[in-house]
Amino acid sequence: MPLKGLLDPALKIVIFGGKGGVGKTTSASATALYLARQQYKTLLISTDPAHSLSDSFECSIGNHITEVQGAKRLSVLEIDADKAFAKFRLEHEPEIRKLFDTSTGLDEEDIESFMSMPIPGIDEVMGFKTIVDIIDEARFEKYVVDTAPTGHALRLITSPRLFDDWIKVMARLRWKYRYMISRFAGEYRPDEADDFLFVMKKTIRKVQKLLQDKTHSEFIAVTIPEVMAIEETKRFLMQLKKLNVAVKQLIINNVMESEGCDFCRQRKHSQNACLTVLHQEFSNLELITVPLQPTEVKGIKGLQVIMHHLFSS
Repeated sequence: MPLKGLLDPALKIVIFGGKGGVGKTTSASATALYLARQQYKTLLISTDPAHSLSDSFECSIGNHITEVQGAKRLSVLEIDADKAFAKFRLEHEPEIRKLFDTSTGLDEEDIESFMSMPIPGIDEVMGFKTIVDIIDEARFEKYVVDTAPTGHALRLITSPRLFDDWIKVMARLRWKYRYMISRFAGEYRPDEADDFLFVMKKTIRKVQKLLQDKTHSEFIAVTIPEVMAIEETKRFLMQLKKLNVAVKQLIINNVMESEGCDFCRQRKHSQNACLTVLHQEFSNLELITVPLQPTEVKGIKGLQVIMHHLFSS
């Protein structure tokens, strides 16, 4: 059964996630290649700190949008969250300092200590903010996101809530400051610190809306027919459900088809038991199986093979 609904013009972003080593990057890359060949101008984005898109396409990519040679309408980007955070700090350090200076009783040394500490979830938020900003530029028609393994992907998805909590705390402190100024000076004029909190709140709402918009975004899970992978996939999908992130399709990768040797027969027998469990546990999802490949999947030719399995009925 092929992946469905990805050619819907209303669908803008497709996010792939799952356990490490199950083929997320390959699935995302093959999907992006397919969308580009269906005449959609497509951007494939990696949020995984250990980027592998360069390996998948056998070309140098990095932290800038790069066109893929030999694949019309397809570009790729490996987001550097550290650089995104560094840029954020450089742009907004004055406003953050003013928040601490006016809304707390901290002295300069304490403020400096706080400034050296990371804001919870900020690097993941900045990664998603980069995606949102790119979508707002409307240079592409489809966006495919290759996420890091499960734990990091969940931090990525929950990061807006963590950052939102930080904003709420700072906003409460700011309101107390505003009350004191109004009480003693008679008037309060919003400043750049207030503007910063407002802009960050808007950013968080954009990211949350993007993740939970079932018309414009879709999350596709990837797994393999092994017990540990199945258990992690179950936990992952339960967490996504709690976060109101819909999953409709599940790719089952590395399925053994050959029975040409004793190893193959044993492997297939073991996988058949897992495939039965997968069909029982995820009967509410569309299941797409991709056979185990004889060699490592790399380059356009290798991705074309996976693309065929993902999208051919």
